[in-house]
Amino acid sequence: MTVEHPGKGDPARSLALLWRTSERASRKGKPELSVERIVRAAIEVADAEGLQALSMRRVAERLGVGTMSLYTYVPGKPELFDVMLDTVYGETARPDDVPGGWRGRLEQIARENFALYLRHPWLLQVAASRPVLGPNVTAKYDYELRAVDGIGLSDVEMDAVITLITGFVHGTARGAVEAAQVESQTGLTDEQWWAAHAPFFARIADTERWPVATRVGQAAGEAQNAAYNPEHAFEFGLQRVLDGIQALVERRTT
Repeated sequence: MTVEHPGKGDPARSLALLWRTSERASRKGKPELSVERIVRAAIEVADAEGLQALSMRRVAERLGVGTMSLYTYVPGKPELFDVMLDTVYGETARPDDVPGGWRGRLEQIARENFALYLRHPWLLQVAASRPVLGPNVTAKYDYELRAVDGIGLSDVEMDAVITLITGFVHGTARGAVEAAQVESQTGLTDEQWWAAHAPFFARIADTERWPVATRVGQAAGEAQNAAYNPEHAFEFGLQRVLDGIQALVERRTT
């Protein structure tokens, strides 16, 4: 999977676009355009066809306008991509009152991020090393940090906890998206795939040579009705991650 890096555009122009410090109005007699309409169309292209299909021309086609008309509002694809990212990161819910203390707040954050990846699978192709410095990304980061503010962690530990949660979600969301894609691409559900392969596997499986793998694989497959269940992986893993954070918090407060 190709990784896309944000922040490749001109910094001044990207930041001006992200924070909307200037925006031209539509010219009289021309189809009404705006940064918001262009960005939404670009997100729709990425959602439906993937990042590999994203181009200024493809966005213009979706809007029914000429490609060059987009450049009145957006400097280029790199800057457009940054605003796309900031826009979708603004979709996560940020309620003020979440039950369950810091653990409940982190769980809510994890579920919101997981749902975001499922809505926009192309986000899994975006490198996280250089975040987009937009208003929505900043607000999201601030909200997530406040989930663990005042519970005894240092500022560096607070940042590391959020990185741990979002990193876990990224990995499990990738598994969930890949599981959905393999079914659509092969035309087979997990049950159908296993039904086709099970008779052949039964002939070659050596329970004496691989006793633990055979036993555990069978138990997991029967429990999950598949070799891999993304929902189970997310639920089980999230609780274990939270358990680890709880152990850290308890050490800091005793």
